[in-house]
Amino acid sequence: MNEHAYSTTAPLSLTGNLVRLIREKPITDADLDQAAFFTLDAVANILAGRNSDPGRILLDWWCATAPSNVAPEPGRMAFLMAALCHILETDDLHRASVAHPGCVVVPAAWTLAAKRGMRGKALLTAILHGFEAMTRVGMAVGAAHYRIWHNTATCGPFGAAMAAGNLLALTDEAAMNALGNAGSQSSGLWQFLDTGAMTKHLHAGHAAEAGIRAAELAAFGFTGPPEILEGDKGFFRATCPDADPPAVMRDSNAPWQLTLTSIKPWPCCRHTHPAIDAAEELRARLLADNIDCDRIAGVDVSTYRAALDVCDRPVVTSDYEAKFSLQHTVAASLLLSRVDFSAFGAEARARCAPLAARIRVETADPWASAYPRSWGGRVRLRLEDGTEYAVERTDAKGDPEASLKRDEMIEKADMLLRHGNVDEPRRLIDAILALALDGALPDLGVI
Repeated sequence: MNEHAYSTTAPLSLTGNLVRLIREKPITDADLDQAAFFTLDAVANILAGRNSDPGRILLDWWCATAPSNVAPEPGRMAFLMAALCHILETDDLHRASVAHPGCVVVPAAWTLAAKRGMRGKALLTAILHGFEAMTRVGMAVGAAHYRIWHNTATCGPFGAAMAAGNLLALTDEAAMNALGNAGSQSSGLWQFLDTGAMTKHLHAGHAAEAGIRAAELAAFGFTGPPEILEGDKGFFRATCPDADPPAVMRDSNAPWQLTLTSIKPWPCCRHTHPAIDAAEELRARLLADNIDCDRIAGVDVSTYRAALDVCDRPVVTSDYEAKFSLQHTVAASLLLSRVDFSAFGAEARARCAPLAARIRVETADPWASAYPRSWGGRVRLRLEDGTEYAVERTDAKGDPEASLKRDEMIEKADMLLRHGNVDEPRRLIDAILALALDGALPDLGVI
């Protein structure tokens, strides 16, 4: 059978059309180069994630349960790597799908490619395919889905399965089966936000493993529902009250969705980033005018609804809660010299708490109506004498419209790798960027 052939003459399902769209899309050297940088970002997050409380628990679990006399199985290893990747809140973000594709797709593709001895271009091609599938499904789920379901978790299995299917050389029909069974395993609820539980990290892990399992089984002939997306008992009907199915195939000639994905400069929820950018500019203005930031009487943050749903948290009691707090992140941006990992620790939380209590958050246009195409906002502050300063952001630093420079992305990766206690981080950085030239996959030494 030709690799793009189907065994049926029936009209293709939405899933079948998605597979065809992705596999017929041309890939340039520039696309591979971009994919290498996103791979670097994900790998750096994986290795840095080990240096965290959830990361240490995951590694303890691995060491206690993994067979010591056999090589790690790809699905299980992908679960570990994906969970680690999503811990520090520094992984990438695709705005239109409201999903973090790198933490799911890169581990799934990497573990399979490494197991099969494949090189850089094969890996990066699979990653481009995985990003495309995950984000195109994500762009169709509708805003209501995100209020209950975590898009990274629910759309992630489609991306992992698409990437794995490429590496396993599945026919189009088999790839459709893989996506069907991956979609049947979609899950991931936001309830963990109420307590700051570690559940979010498992969302990425399960999505990566589910996609690999579905693709591996499809390679043996295991069938899946072709209409998993649009069917009467499918994904959209079950979980998406305002789904937009045509969005899966819309703008088929658009650039690869990976190239439209944002890389985070700040280690916290992406919904806080426009406000952080604006607050940092306000801090610079105040310092230029010789005004002490402790003279701020109040702050108003205007943004879009989803940012408040996830990050309206005036009181925080842990570093994890602080990463999901507009109030804390804005206060930290105004009061601290740098929004890095230390900005969410106990000392920083105590320093920022009085100002955070004086920060009011609200939804307002044009940011509310522009979301999710654009994630923007405005920060307005008042001094004790009544003077006001305000800064707006349509896009945040790290978005394609305000992308990080190559040296900034390398600097971020170096910081994360050092946080993860990696020796000679530049050697690993160079090896991963060389994947775009079909370099060999380096040993990551995750365990």
